[in-house]
Amino acid sequence: MTLTLQRQDSVAIRPYDLGVTAEPWDVDPTPGLSMADRAYAAIRDRLIMLDIRPNDPLDDRALAQELGIGRTPVREALNRLVVDRLVVAYPRRGTFATGVDIADRAGISEIRAQLEPLAARRAAERASRTTRAELADLAAKIESLDVGKLDRTELMRWDMTVHRAIYRAANNSHLEDALIRYDNLATRIFCLFLDQLPTVDAHVGEHVELLRTIASGQADRAEELAREHVLGFERVIRAAT
Repeated sequence: MTLTLQRQDSVAIRPYDLGVTAEPWDVDPTPGLSMADRAYAAIRDRLIMLDIRPNDPLDDRALAQELGIGRTPVREALNRLVVDRLVVAYPRRGTFATGVDIADRAGISEIRAQLEPLAARRAAERASRTTRAELADLAAKIESLDVGKLDRTELMRWDMTVHRAIYRAANNSHLEDALIRYDNLATRIFCLFLDQLPTVDAHVGEHVELLRTIASGQADRAEELAREHVLGFERVIRAAT
């Protein structure tokens, strides 16, 4: 499943945010993207969804072969993923997927509990009429999902799609950049415990009210719902560990 939203004209397209729902090893075909951008999107998706497991070694030659591109763009992509804290490089040892340290969970949640509500508020205040319609349409799509027919990884892709849409709607590229990084890290933790969580569908379903609240311009309520959504994630993961 791939869901692409129209972007507000005032928000520049950032290549790292494309292809978030790409199938594993699909290189994003969006016109104008460099091969490094495409490699970045594909490898990042695998890292977030744990198709590349925490602490796994990353061989640029093997990745280039899998993706059907040269090693140089793969190396560029891996360097960007180091900045995102999804990859770590050790001199003379090689490059690895970062580990998922549960001790990081509280710190990530603390940051998201401040920034996610801010993004929801700003989206409710600033989104254009077109963007509000898109958010309402996304809410309807999620509400109509037959969660019983979707695996949990697919549900997490929906989760990421919703968060990206809200970040863009806030119309603050610096806030968007920060939230994408922390949402990626939070999603890796969530994916690590997917099989132990009984409420993934409910977690994704919470987005319906949040999206509709933003679309209707209810800034205070949107901020409240976003904060509770993040804190609910923290409670669920804490209970599973």
